[in-house]
Amino acid sequence: MDGAVNTPDVAYLLSVAGGAIVLLLVLIMRFKVHAFVALTLVSLITALATGVTYDQVIPTLLSGFGATLASVALLVGLGAMIGRILEMTGGAKVLADTLINRFGPHRAPMALGVASLMFGFPIFFDAGLIVMLPIIFSVAKQFGGSVLKYALPSAGAFAVMHAFLPPHPGPVAASELLGANIGLLTVVGLLVAIPTWYIGAYLFGLWAGKKFEIPLPATYVADEQVKHTNAPSFGQVISVLLLPLVLIFMDTGLNTLGAMGIVDKSAHWVNILRMVGKTPVALLITVMYSLWMFRLTQGKVQLEKFCNDALGPVCAVILVTGAGGMFGGVLRASGIGAALADVLSDTGMPVILAAFLVATALRVAQGSATVALTTTAALMAPTVAATAGLSELDLTFIVIAIAGGSTVLSHFNDSGFWLVGRFLGMDEKTTLKTWTVMETLLGTVSFTIVALASIVF
Repeated sequence: MDGAVNTPDVAYLLSVAGGAIVLLLVLIMRFKVHAFVALTLVSLITALATGVTYDQVIPTLLSGFGATLASVALLVGLGAMIGRILEMTGGAKVLADTLINRFGPHRAPMALGVASLMFGFPIFFDAGLIVMLPIIFSVAKQFGGSVLKYALPSAGAFAVMHAFLPPHPGPVAASELLGANIGLLTVVGLLVAIPTWYIGAYLFGLWAGKKFEIPLPATYVADEQVKHTNAPSFGQVISVLLLPLVLIFMDTGLNTLGAMGIVDKSAHWVNILRMVGKTPVALLITVMYSLWMFRLTQGKVQLEKFCNDALGPVCAVILVTGAGGMFGGVLRASGIGAALADVLSDTGMPVILAAFLVATALRVAQGSATVALTTTAALMAPTVAATAGLSELDLTFIVIAIAGGSTVLSHFNDSGFWLVGRFLGMDEKTTLKTWTVMETLLGTVSFTIVALASIVF
């Protein structure tokens, strides 16, 4: 893309960047323009304002859009299929019921949280929470106490998995834009997600359950739960959830062993196993395994319908994420990213802290975690590229820091705020005191963990 832009001075570039962000927020918040349309329009205007030549404007937009979709669409689509198959076959209820039986009634919130962590790997936040809510209400009715005691550990589990781990669109797009290894992000993201969930969602959920007595919603009726015939066994559900993780770890594990000199990185068998462990291949194998496992109980026609139904709801998310990548492409081609990198390096602020603060500002301003994550990654990519000595582990920490910033301070402009408040029957004030505080805890705990880890490692 060299030669495609007549580079203006730094002050002008940064003023255009600021204006682009403000315009984006005004379009989304004030005029309710869909984020996909808003990002596309702002990308076009930014390219023109920064002097990208007319013949290069469209190639620049398409290049950023296509590069992001190349990784995001495949992972999100396959992950959605896995989640939908488990949802419609009753896997979520089997998982929750089995864990509650094994943990015991007094640890029901822990069991629901662990079930949601596992189920949250392939399924989106909104869809996962809606599937789990009847189970949460049933458990709350059975064991008593505030519904928050059971709901927040589960909702927090879906939130951390959605923010930190592939195949969810935000972390996939951020890793693509920053050049992070998706397999390594899966492993590190999981290691960060578990303590983050325990502190920010489980312990806080227990406290909130004592502090706020929220009864079961009046609309809840236990016998309205969907009755699943031919539900899978607990072992079948676990095998579907663990298979992609095992395959992905095979890639990262062999890469680590190769770097340590324990195995020969150029060996034919090592490259074959590492290819099988790449995230798209691992998820594809898991989809095929799920289709094979449920072929007798569900039938081929029904399974095909599950897969087809899974793709519709994720299209909007995929397009928004791709548009975020388009905006990133314009920022790189126009020189805005490089100008921002220079300014941040002059302040001496650590890259990981700058990434967290930018993501936090965008999250508070416009509400969408995915938009905050992808836009921040696009803004920070040149800074990250210009920072010497960053390892693959450092890049992974920066992705998670951005995810943490895009999680904090959920409020009135976030769909998750209204989803949780509405379903649990809370007013806005109580939702701010519970859901918003929990989201902020999750974001700050995860950032603290990776910031400390970046110093140690």
